[in-house]
Formats: sequence, C-alpha cells, structure tokens
Amino acid sequence: MAQTSFRRARLHLRVATEIRRKVARCALLVAISPFFFSIADAATLAGHQVPSGGTLDLQFPINKYFQDYAAQGGNPRPTTGRALLMFPKGFDPARSWPILIVTSTTDLGRTSPMDAPWYRDAATAEGWVVLATDATIPPREDSLGWRLAMLTAGLQTIRENWPQSAQWPTAFAGYSGGAKRCGILAAMLAKDNKIRICGFFLAGINSDRLSAAYNDYHPPGDFLNVPVWISSGMQDQIASPGAQEEVYYSLKRTGFKQVRLERFFGGHSLKRPEIQRALHWFREVGKF
Repeated sequence: MAQTSFRRARLHLRVATEIRRKVARCALLVAISPFFFSIADAATLAGHQVPSGGTLDLQFPINKYFQDYAAQGGNPRPTTGRALLMFPKGFDPARSWPILIVTSTTDLGRTSPMDAPWYRDAATAEGWVVLATDATIPPREDSLGWRLAMLTAGLQTIRENWPQSAQWPTAFAGYSGGAKRCGILAAMLAKDNKIRICGFFLAGINSDRLSAAYNDYHPPGDFLNVPVWISSGMQDQIASPGAQEEVYYSLKRTGFKQVRLERFFGGHSLKRPEIQRALHWFREVGKF
C-alpha cells in the first residue's frame, strides 16, 4: 500500500513538473513574440529596414532620364544617388506622414544631407519625415538641374516602394542660400503636379526667389495658397531684418496668401523652436 502511494506521488510530481515547464514555455513565447512580430512587420525601403525614430542612409539607382538631366552643362553622369531619411517614432508607411525636404546652399561644397541633421529633432518631434538627397559623386557645377534630378530620382525610389507616399504632404526647408533654392525646386516640381506641397520654411533669406520661380515655371494657381514661414534673426548681418522684411512684402505682392515673418533673438542661424513652430503651423493650415 505504501509503495502504491509512493508511485502515485511520483507520478503527480512528474505531471506537475511537466505542466510547469509548458506554462514557462508559453510565457516565454508570449514575452518574445512581439519582438519577432515587430521584426517581421518592420517597414523596408529599397531593401533596407526602416528604423522607427532613426536614420536611414541609402543609395539608389538613377535612370537615364535623370542622368541626362543632371549632366546638363557639362556635369558628370551620376548613376547612383544618396537619400538621407530621418523617421519619427512609430513610423508606419501604411499611414500618411508629412515629409520635410531639406535643401542646402551651394556655398563651400555644402550638400543637402549635410544640413538635414539640423532639422531632425524638430521635425521628428512633430511627426515629420526628413528627406535630403544627393549623388554619390560631386558635380562640376552644383546646378538646379543637378539638384532637381537627384531629388526627383530619390522621390521616385520612395514612391516605387511606397506608392501611397505620392499623396503625403511635403514641405520644403532651407537656410540662407538653401532657402532661396528650395523654393525654385518646389516650383519646378509643382509645375507638373508631381508633389503635394504644404509649406515653405525659409531661414536667413535675403532675396525673394520663390516669387521669381512662380513667375518662371507657372505652377498651378493653388501654389499661392501654400503657407510660407520666414525665420529671421534680429541680429542677422547676412540676411538683415530689413532684407527679410522685403522678402515678406514681395511674396505678398506676388499673391501668396499665408506668409509669416517670425523674428527671433540671434544672428544668421537656424533655431529648432522656430522649425518646430513652423511645421506645427503647416499642419494646422493643411489640416493633416
């Protein structure tokens, strides 16, 4: 009788031990499954995993059309482009995300990817994707054709992977010479309705190239509804407050309906709070 009771006790112990092991395995699977699902479901762009809240620096092929366009004026033929993208936390390409396209000045060999980090914190805090493009070789002349070809080819790569991104709101930003150039690039793209423009952030700008681009390239009439934020340092010695005020009035005379001239205490510089305020305003105006 005692032996029978002992055998039963051992059987119960083995059964209890096996149950505990199964429960532990189930708990482990529950704990780690979100990790595996997050990897499986992670967004990719041109074969690269997109880091939520991180930066992606990728290269993309440039087709013959854009090679020819970039090579105008004696430039070399770029076969490969570079796109630097910065994503907000929780990025999911199945949703709509506004894009901030950064354009640099051409002085001192600056490229747009060099300037993009200046905008990252403000943009991602507001839920924007930052994009800057370039070629993997330098141009002989950093022309508008070169910049436009790299930007358009980069956008094409993104749209081939995420077709829905063609409808995402897109703002253009630039500092100093980049502020002048970004408006021209936007007008050239808007001419053929290739982009949904939702704002301009122009920092340290001392002449109105946006109005000239509107008159030269004749984008659709609703181009004049795009909100424009002029960020002006009160001690700016390169783009004086008076010069930036003249840009403001020039834009108003052209017919731009929503223009803000916002001054800050400082010189010829970019201010993160100003970038963030502008991007928030673009969302309010565009209702996205």
